[in-house]
Amino acid sequence: MPTKPKPLVLIVEDEAELANVIAEHLEAAGMQTQICNRCALAMRFLKNNFANIMLLDLTLPDQNGFAFMEDLKREDINIPTIFLTGNDSEVSKVKGLELGADDYVTKPFSAPELVARIHAVLRRAEVASDFNVTKNVKLTDSPFTFNTASVNPTTMEITFTDGEVVTIGRKEIGILAYFQHNPDTIITRKNLIHSVWGIHADIRSRSLDQYIVKIRDLFKRKSVPLDNLKTIHGIGYQYEPLKTTEAS
Repeated sequence: MPTKPKPLVLIVEDEAELANVIAEHLEAAGMQTQICNRCALAMRFLKNNFANIMLLDLTLPDQNGFAFMEDLKREDINIPTIFLTGNDSEVSKVKGLELGADDYVTKPFSAPELVARIHAVLRRAEVASDFNVTKNVKLTDSPFTFNTASVNPTTMEITFTDGEVVTIGRKEIGILAYFQHNPDTIITRKNLIHSVWGIHADIRSRSLDQYIVKIRDLFKRKSVPLDNLKTIHGIGYQYEPLKTTEAS
């Protein structure tokens, strides 16, 4: 039976001695660690690598943790986060949680407590990901209309106007949802891949194009050709929703 991979913990802490002590305890508990002593370094790491969870100091030399969390949101980088800080004010805790942090641990803390909190956040994150169809679609999302057809993420089915119900794949649902939520917009292949597969996905443009061909073939077979899904050569795609008169 294959062993479960060790979770990678990104430690964003400028106190070198504390960062190293935390890393030692986490590695002894069966985790991998990566230390960054600046927010800029952590951002660079997360743009190019995957981490399961981040331990984030609230006060760093180049930026405070709250501002860094907001920067991560703007970059569409989502990572479970625990604030580690000496600031135990209730206002600070509330702000951190409102920004999307999963927990808030004040210094000093014990190694067993930190390990337990990390495991708790990782368990919650794993359960939450169980509802993901793709990065941009969840099983709990409501059905949506795409070119007169009804797409249901919960059942992973698409229902055409003639009543036929067709089961489609996760990625096809993610692609249709992204087009539906970004109408009349030129979408680059890279942006579409990152939005559906995730920012660190190793998916080539050719693979994406094959999914698009599969979607086109399905709609063409149902006599609803996707002439309004345009290929922008060298860039990506543009979806122009059918007008009400066309869809009726």
